[in-house]
Amino acid sequence: MRPVPTPGSSPRACFWETHSKNSGAAMKLLAGLGNPGPKYANNRHNVGFMVIDEIARAWGFSNWRNRFQAQTSEGRIEDHKVLLMKPTTYMNESGRALGEAARFYNLPLSDIIVIHDELDLPSGKMRTKTGGGHAGNNGIRSIKAHLGDDFHRIRIGVGHPGEKRDAASHVLNDFAKADQQWLSIMIEAIADEIPLALSGELASFQNKVHLATASK
Repeated sequence: MRPVPTPGSSPRACFWETHSKNSGAAMKLLAGLGNPGPKYANNRHNVGFMVIDEIARAWGFSNWRNRFQAQTSEGRIEDHKVLLMKPTTYMNESGRALGEAARFYNLPLSDIIVIHDELDLPSGKMRTKTGGGHAGNNGIRSIKAHLGDDFHRIRIGVGHPGEKRDAASHVLNDFAKADQQWLSIMIEAIADEIPLALSGELASFQNKVHLATASK
């Protein structure tokens, strides 16, 4: 049961050098990817921000504040102390924000979960992944450059327009009206089941979200 909410350094080397000074970390980092500002708020590329906003609302997190080149909020999800993050660097430089937070808290990659849109998944599908390629997502490319490969990912399918040249305009356009039902159900299901992901039970998390969305 979740609580009722109340109203410029060397990236990868610096990360691992800092982490080696302190084994383990009490904080989990949940980062959604997107672009800042109302112009982009409903874009497919901003689905990571949408999920983070719902997690903050559903689990009664603190007010947002600017930190680590991002909007951040702290709170607890069951037994986990969690930092929510929405980078304000724009999508292509997301790794700068995550790198700052990871170094500050000495986070191992196993304590970092990134939520983002995925062109190679059909609309309405969600898959988890650890490591792997960026599949053309420049936010993931940036994070990999700053931190390395083995962070966890929650990938939300937004479909592919068919032609590679149309991919940028596709993700930078708003979700279609026909997408709204599955989108709201999926965002709520991810927020409900996120404790499983934070506990490292990614397969169970994926299955629970799938069941929740398939039954609607």
